[in-house]
Amino acid sequence: MAAPGPPRAYLLGLDPAGDGRAIVALGNPDRAGAVLTYVPGMTADLADAPGELGRAARVLDRCAALAPAEETAAVLWLDYDAPDFLHEAAWGGQARDAGPALHRFQEGLRASHEGPPARHTVLGHSYGSVVVGTTARDQGLSADALVFVGSPGVGVAHAAELRMPAGQVWASTAPDDVIRLARPPDELARRAVLGATPLGPAAALLQLGEHELWFGHDPSDPGFGGRRFPSGRYGHAGYWDPGNPALDGMARIVLGR
Repeated sequence: MAAPGPPRAYLLGLDPAGDGRAIVALGNPDRAGAVLTYVPGMTADLADAPGELGRAARVLDRCAALAPAEETAAVLWLDYDAPDFLHEAAWGGQARDAGPALHRFQEGLRASHEGPPARHTVLGHSYGSVVVGTTARDQGLSADALVFVGSPGVGVAHAAELRMPAGQVWASTAPDDVIRLARPPDELARRAVLGATPLGPAAALLQLGEHELWFGHDPSDPGFGGRRFPSGRYGHAGYWDPGNPALDGMARIVLGR
């Protein structure tokens, strides 16, 4: 049963060098029956950790409201060098570099857990979804569900490439999220060439791959093969805002409901 009051915080890792890295848990992931690992996206650094931890806390709050008797925990996993600029994010190298550490961390969560096996969910926002997706593809992730919000693609064309159980890949993209404009580099180049021709604007629109984003097929599109949950018009950063159905959706996935 969940303890009353706010969850206790556990510092699992800290490195102040460079932009800084941190791994912080809210609630005890070794004892909780449901554990969320949250991977933030571009520009996240040690100075942003309190705000990113607040997002994880909001998911826990919704879990507590939906299942007050169930013990849950959430981990902010910021143990990678998130890109600071678009040109750094463009080719996914930092996501690939993060893969081995995220893989090891999830394996360790499983190994250190006490009691019956927990349900583990890994959530990536924005560039964090690229980290989660490429890790699942290349390394494998010890998780029962993957969740992508505000994603520019996750490094694969179809959910089946993520090595997850059927029906346990989830995504949500807000209707007004600017990430929908994150087109692949080759498409941007093609549109630039077409734009210089007399029929350029019309041709570009006709040939637009609507669901192809910078890092692959939009995971919130039905053609990706995952499952979708709704988000309101809260933009790229508002998935955790009060009143957004996406917040409720994330909590239900963490709980396995």
